[in-house]
Amino acid sequence: MLLSSIRTTYFCCWRNASRGFQPRSIHQSPQLRQWLVRRTQSTLTAEAGAASGAAAATGPNAASNRIVGRWLLGCSGLVVGAIVLGGVTRLTESGLSMVDWHLVREMKPPQSQAEWEAEFSKYQQFPEFKIMNHDMTLPEFKFIFYMEWGHRMWGRLVGLAYILPTIYFWRKGYFNRSMKAKVLGLCGFVFFQGLLGWYMVKSGLEEKPDSHDIPRVSQYRLSAHLGSALLLYSASLWTGLTLLLPVQKLTETKRLLQLRRFAKGTGGLVFLTALSGAFVAGLDAGLVYNSFPKMGDRWIPDDLLAFSPTLKNFFENPTTVQFDHRILGTSALAAITGLYLFSRKMVLPRRAKLAISLLTSMAYLQVVLGISTLLLYVPTPLAATHQSGSVALLSLAIWVLAELRKMPK
Repeated sequence: MLLSSIRTTYFCCWRNASRGFQPRSIHQSPQLRQWLVRRTQSTLTAEAGAASGAAAATGPNAASNRIVGRWLLGCSGLVVGAIVLGGVTRLTESGLSMVDWHLVREMKPPQSQAEWEAEFSKYQQFPEFKIMNHDMTLPEFKFIFYMEWGHRMWGRLVGLAYILPTIYFWRKGYFNRSMKAKVLGLCGFVFFQGLLGWYMVKSGLEEKPDSHDIPRVSQYRLSAHLGSALLLYSASLWTGLTLLLPVQKLTETKRLLQLRRFAKGTGGLVFLTALSGAFVAGLDAGLVYNSFPKMGDRWIPDDLLAFSPTLKNFFENPTTVQFDHRILGTSALAAITGLYLFSRKMVLPRRAKLAISLLTSMAYLQVVLGISTLLLYVPTPLAATHQSGSVALLSLAIWVLAELRKMPK
């Protein structure tokens, strides 16, 4: 811009001066003067366009939104990996094998025989070894150690996948004010999730002299850890989808408003059902009443409300926790089926219909996986598949909501 201003000033001075000092032949050549004027105007226009284009390139646009949307979908995929790996760690009873937490130092596992023996010696001082694994060998310890170590390293990978691109995209100007708040919230949530994970593990390392039960982490902290991971995943997936999927042009009718409310309620029920699974896992509630549809030979077992006060049963009684999970799962299946039938009577875009159909199919598959896991006494591969199915079901519910969202004003 400075160069163009100097050029313009020079041209104006030259034109004014030419009236008195230039040879007569130039005044008699209007074509030359017109050519000089057009040349200067085109140069100024080109430079102004380039400057405005450079300014636009540093701000959010369709291309940058696509990049950010794909990044968030990739991050949500990594969170799914952390959830599944955490479930497998829980099912293999590996979560209490690492009795320390260090952000950097523990990234390198033991290398020598002496380091392994020192790590195993530390593990032997805690309740899980004393009560459950007192005959464990060093090779067996290495397996559970690597399971927990892999889960923790995956968590660090998730953190880097959020934080480093956030810094890069922020400096490139890819975020508007609203998106800046969202990504800061996501990055803060990742950090909180790591602290919550260690807080959960600590509950399983505490000595409990009055209890001879199997050492396990607190089901409250486990559900908080899983719930925060599901929230992080849902927020990342929703934000990514809204950036990548164009808003469907839907006619605002009463039935559409009802469908949106129905879909929101169904999504909330799916989330609550998945969260209740954390209490089932935390209390090993899948190992009681391995029959379906009845629990034993009764629809409502005798020990459903055996604990006092009554509210305690819903969080600490394995029978009640499994019963609640059954009811929530059945209710979610009924709600999704109702959503599908309600949507069939409406004219919806193809993508929205596809999302609802896939949600319905996944709901029935998830129920089959859950019943099979129960009847077969919770085999690790099937139980991990069932947990992954809950995330897939939640993902499809979020996709449905993204397809039915309102046009921005």
